[in-house]
Amino acid sequence: MILSIIFDIWLLTKLIGILLPVVAVVDIFLRDLLGINKLFWVLLVVFIPFLGSIIYFYDRFTYKAKI
Repeated sequence: MILSIIFDIWLLTKLIGILLPVVAVVDIFLRDLLGINKLFWVLLVVFIPFLGSIIYFYDRFTYKAKI
């Protein structure tokens, strides 16, 4: 029973860890950014996938809130 719960948590973490960077990269390419900014975000998300995606979405949310 406990192993099943641990496996489910592990699987959910892996799925989020894979899907979050993919969604972030797609969002970066669809967003209207200058070339160097787009390159910076893509490199950040590719080389530090989970943390880079969280930073990207946080920055995107705060940037939209300022406008």
